[in-house]
Amino acid sequence: MRIRHLRWYIAALLFAASMINYIDRQALSVVAPILTKELHLSPTQYAGILQWFLVAYTITYVINGWVVDRFGTRRSMAVFMAWWSASNMAHALASGAASLSVFRGLLGMGESGSFMASIKVASEWYPAKDRAVVNGLVNAGAAAGAVVAPPLVVWLATQYGWRFAFVATGAAGFVWLIAWMVLYELPERHKRITAEELALIQAPAPVAPVAAQGYLQLLAQRETWALLGARFLSDPVWWFYLFWLPKYLVEHRGFTLLQMGVLAWLPYLCADLGSIAGGLASGALIQRGWAAGRARRAVMLPCALSMPLSIAVALTPSSGMAIALICVVLFAHMAWRTNLTTMTNDLYPRAVVGSVSGLIAFGTGLGGTLFTNLTGQLVERYSYTSVFYIMGFLHPAALLLMGVLLKKRDE
Repeated sequence: MRIRHLRWYIAALLFAASMINYIDRQALSVVAPILTKELHLSPTQYAGILQWFLVAYTITYVINGWVVDRFGTRRSMAVFMAWWSASNMAHALASGAASLSVFRGLLGMGESGSFMASIKVASEWYPAKDRAVVNGLVNAGAAAGAVVAPPLVVWLATQYGWRFAFVATGAAGFVWLIAWMVLYELPERHKRITAEELALIQAPAPVAPVAAQGYLQLLAQRETWALLGARFLSDPVWWFYLFWLPKYLVEHRGFTLLQMGVLAWLPYLCADLGSIAGGLASGALIQRGWAAGRARRAVMLPCALSMPLSIAVALTPSSGMAIALICVVLFAHMAWRTNLTTMTNDLYPRAVVGSVSGLIAFGTGLGGTLFTNLTGQLVERYSYTSVFYIMGFLHPAALLLMGVLLKKRDE
């Protein structure tokens, strides 16, 4: 039986994959107030554990990008999901910083591949006007996972213990895996795609302006360094709110674990909305005749200029106002990130999208690793205030870097 609008069912699977990815990733952050006390972990040790995830995540970005191009999105995504789901379940066996670090490293090795595969699917299944929407849904799935994780994991941990929380969240990936293997295939091979949708997907598209093949050629392009540098500078903001927000609310703002579980999802919901809004906004501009690059940057500009609001989070005495400001910051960040991610699809040919996405995302992991270590040092020795000040200027710096390296490229 043919399925109308099959590509949006594929998008739903990508949304679910990134949602599961972030529930598994966020589970440690949610139970951190309990786990760090039970295992006697200091803030520096906790930051070190997070770094094991980020180091593995960063290194395997490049490897997993190549895997996606070499073995295809269907097989590679299945392997990534099975790997990180099993690794997340293994957290239940942790007995201290060393074992927890190993399990976080294994989790990072698998989780990075999910987004490389998703970006390539956007090139395989969608015309240019839809790609930012799809990447927005992938980012929205990540934010949705961060929304669901606090209440879900808090409930699992309080009812059954923090170890069971890892087992339950990890098991969800294997359920998703069944649906993926049943539904996903390349459009030209899919037996359930309609002729009309296949024609839409295969319609002639603008020639990708970057014609590089292979890692050395990709690294020789200024576009690669512009996108890598922008991810390096801006993505630490997301890593901070993903890994440190629950601890910040409990330790600095005085929230109880229950209050944190009830309220911590709000900023991630706003990030969810920002992901979708950013994709829809640039897609609408492209439909009006704007060049893809110009449309993406037009949406990213106001997002970057609003990020200094992060400083006000540290200055306000009101916890309610702090939550509201964080919501605005994460909305803007994810609208920015959706369009920055989609520029990979705009600039590079389909054959190398996985590889170049891995190179560019290396900047994400590297920036996150360095900033997470800095955050641990600043929090332990001083306070969170300086961290919020630094985050206020990262996106404007990234925008300036892109302006210098990309100049007036509007292809």
